[in-house]
Amino acid sequence: MTDLILWGRASSANLQKARWALEETGVPFELREVGGRFGGLDTPEFGAMNPNRLVPVLQHGDLTVWESHAVVRYVAAAFGGEKLWSADPKGRAPIDQWTDWTATTFQPRWIRLFGLIVRVLPERHDKEAIAGALKETVAALKMMNEQLEATDYLAGAAFSYADIVAGVSLFRLTTLGVELPSLPGVKAWHERLKARPVFEKTVCISYEELRARPAS
Repeated sequence: MTDLILWGRASSANLQKARWALEETGVPFELREVGGRFGGLDTPEFGAMNPNRLVPVLQHGDLTVWESHAVVRYVAAAFGGEKLWSADPKGRAPIDQWTDWTATTFQPRWIRLFGLIVRVLPERHDKEAIAGALKETVAALKMMNEQLEATDYLAGAAFSYADIVAGVSLFRLTTLGVELPSLPGVKAWHERLKARPVFEKTVCISYEELRARPAS
């Protein structure tokens, strides 16, 4: 039995960040699925762990951490050595830069696009809104592409947690049925991430359960 417990559901993009980070370190952990079809977020017990009632939540002994990027940073520091980050502040700065950029700029854009397509019945799709969200998402991808044409990974030559938090988007963006421009840097980065053994296990997970369904 492990004292490391990850709460969430496998189809959650934010849960996938934490799970991917944990799998990269090889540390044993237990995944307890809550949220979505599993329910459980409205219980007093879950609310005591995370007042936001969102996933993921990581429990490590008497420590509880919520917010996906905080969880990823904790996992990197506690279990990853320097596999996912750098102990040197100058080495860590670009990792944190891209990680925070993902939180404030990239993820809100691609999540909006995803929601407009997946969370809305096809006959109710707002084509203008989708086009606008796609334009904003592509603008962010182009910014990433400029970096990734110069370096193998977002923060430089080495894989880091910056690639994890941004990379969970790639399976969804490439399977949404939208037309994306040719972005050689992003494409090469995607191939590098797909070559990592845990990428398919933690990221390439069906999101069909998230699709809007007609009212019964």
